[in-house]
Parts: sequence; C-alpha cells; structure tokens
Amino acid sequence: MPIMDESTPLGAQIARDNRRAQRLATTTFPKPDATRIFTVANQKGGVGKTTTTVNIAAALASQGLRVLVIDIDPQGNASTALGIEHSTEVNSIYDVLIDDLPMEEAVAQCPDIENLHCVPATIDLAGAEIELVSLVAREQRLARSLARYLELRAEAEDRVDYVIIDCPPSLGLLTVNAFVAAREVLIPIQCEYYALEGLSQLLKNIQLIHKHLNPELQVSTILLTMFDGRTNLSSQVAEDVRAHFPRQVLDVAIPRSVRISEAPSYRQTVITYEPNSSGALSYREAAEEISQRGVKSHG
Repeated sequence: MPIMDESTPLGAQIARDNRRAQRLATTTFPKPDATRIFTVANQKGGVGKTTTTVNIAAALASQGLRVLVIDIDPQGNASTALGIEHSTEVNSIYDVLIDDLPMEEAVAQCPDIENLHCVPATIDLAGAEIELVSLVAREQRLARSLARYLELRAEAEDRVDYVIIDCPPSLGLLTVNAFVAAREVLIPIQCEYYALEGLSQLLKNIQLIHKHLNPELQVSTILLTMFDGRTNLSSQVAEDVRAHFPRQVLDVAIPRSVRISEAPSYRQTVITYEPNSSGALSYREAAEEISQRGVKSHG
C-alpha cells in the first residue's frame, strides 16, 4: 500500500510540496552583480510587509547570499522575527539616524542564519519622525549611513548582496528615508477585497521621491500574499493585480499559512521554523524568482 495517496487533496498537496522542497534543495540562487537595496512598503497595515521582509531575507541568506535587514518600524517586529535583541539599551537604527552612529556599530548577527544581519529598531524610533524634522539632510540620513557601511563591507571583501528595509505602515520621514536609500520597492499586496485601495497613493508618493530625491527608485517587485486558492475572491484579486502590473508581479503567491503566522512567536522566520511547509516553500520560491530577475535586469 502506498504511504501517501495522491488522489486526495491533502495527499496531492503533500506530494507537490515534497517535489518543491527537493527541487529547492538542489538549486543555487545567483549573486547579483551589485548590491540590491529593497524597501518593502505598503501604507496599508496587515498586508504581510514585515513577514515578507524577514522571510525573503532569510530565504536569500540561507542560500549563501549576504543579506542585511534594516528595521525602521518602531514596533520592531522584523527584529523580533529574526531573533535580534531590540531593547532600548542596544544600538539601533534610531542611533544611526538621529545620533550619526556608524551603521556597523548597530548591525547584529541573526542567530539562526549565518549570512543574515539586522539593524534593529527600538521603541525610541517612535519619536524619530519629530526629531528628524530639524536635522540637516533629513531625507538622506539612512542613504548616507548605508552607503558608508556597504563601502566598508566591500573593502573588507565581504560585499552585501541584498539590503531589505522594513518600513512602518505610513508615509512619514522614516519611510521617505527608506525610499531615498533604496533602488527597488517591493510591495506586498494582500489577496483580499480593497487590495488595490491606497496603492495609487503609494505609487504617487514613490513617483515624487523618484522625481525629487532618488531618480534610481523603481517598483520592481509585487508579491501577492495571503492567497487562498479555494476562494474566487483571492483569484480575482490576483488576476486584477497581474493585469495592472504584469512585469512586476512575481509568479509565486504566498498562501495563507498557520506556520507563517506562528514562526515570529518563536523569534524565528518560517524558513528556519518549518522549512518545508508550503508557506516557507513559497517564500523560498519568491526569493529565488527575485534573485533570478536581478541577474536579468541588472546583468
């Protein structure tokens, strides 16, 4: 008798996931030609922004690529998911932005994945919006500090391949700093009603940043999250988003997944918490697609 009956929906799903895991186990992700800097943004809350940041970062790093996550959301959820200490005593992105602390003094190693580092966010960041207003070159502070750090790493022949910045769900000065520092924007879009609402405002703001502060900025990647293949609504939203942004939307959509939701409570990403769950496999495939696109578009 076969161990697994592929004729049942569950059996078919398990068999499919096993094949995906086997393929990923033998796949290598290409290194980009130059450091790629992403800002993960969507001013709508609850779309999977932080989840996407940490899981894409972990998936890339677990393939041997060198990844830096910068957490500029005062809630510090990305720092938590990566197992990084972010009490007010530790050096954080707040000290970098407000006190000109060199970024290398705030970078912490992720305990689970060798090539993954993070600049944590502490609650101090909640007041940074107001403190930034009076500072010189307030929109460029993150960009300048990051450029110096990347130069140091390159000189030490330890080049960073990916920088991924997790933003707060608003369009204040912290998010503007992230947009000015980045070259690419990754927008997670939830496969639910109102998914495209607010997106035109976000795109308008990105255009303004592109025009006045950072001509290199482009929306390169859109990732569909919380996809439920059993509902017409999810499929309809996915179709609409693909019709609007045919080049930017990744082929892989991230499913609704209990494992993805559980992982942060163990101070982990789903990539280390349950690497062969369908949620982790989807994030690993999304990271693979991002890495391959990078070689095509930057090669």
